[in-house]
Amino acid sequence: MATAYCMKCRKKVEIKDAKQITLKNGRPAVQGACPTCGTKVFRIGKC
Repeated sequence: MATAYCMKCRKKVEIKDAKQITLKNGRPAVQGACPTCGTKVFRIGKC
């Protein structure tokens, strides 16, 4: 699983419901939610 930094929890978490997206400039990214608080988390690059 991919990990990302949660700004609310202030720690690295595994991304829940992770999905691959493509940014406007064509770079890949992973977007999902924090399993603890539900905040949207985001990481640039493939998982």
